[in-house]
Amino acid sequence: MEHTISIAVEDWFISDFNSYIVQTSASLYIEALEETTIQQIAYNDVEKLCDQFPKFERFFRLAAQKVFAYSQQRVLVNLEKSAEERYAEFLKKYPVIVQRVPQYVLASYLGMSAEFLSKIRKKNAKFS
Repeated sequence: MEHTISIAVEDWFISDFNSYIVQTSASLYIEALEETTIQQIAYNDVEKLCDQFPKFERFFRLAAQKVFAYSQQRVLVNLEKSAEERYAEFLKKYPVIVQRVPQYVLASYLGMSAEFLSKIRKKNAKFS
C-alpha cells in the first residue's frame, strides 16, 4: 500500500529529508504528477555552499524550518481532526492543488480511501 506523505507544487521543496540529513539511503519515493524540473544538490555541496556563503546557510535553514513546522502541523491535524475536517481544511488552504492532484493521491495524503473522499466530495457538493 502506498502512503502519500507530502504534496509539493511550484517553488516548494520536497525531499526525503531524514535520509538527506542522516546520510542514509532514501526510504521515500518522489513521483512527479506533472512535467517537472528537478534540481538536485549533494549534501556535501550544500555544506560547502553554506560555509562559503552565509546567505545559503540561512536559506537552507529557513527552508528546513518550514518543512519541519509543516510536518509537525500535519501530524497534529491527522491526530485531531476527522477525515471531513482534514479535507475541508486542505481545500480551504490549497484549492488549486485539489484540482491538480488525482483523487487517489489526495485521499492517501489525507489518510482515507479514494472512495471515502469521493463520498465527502459528493456530500459537500450537495451543500454548496
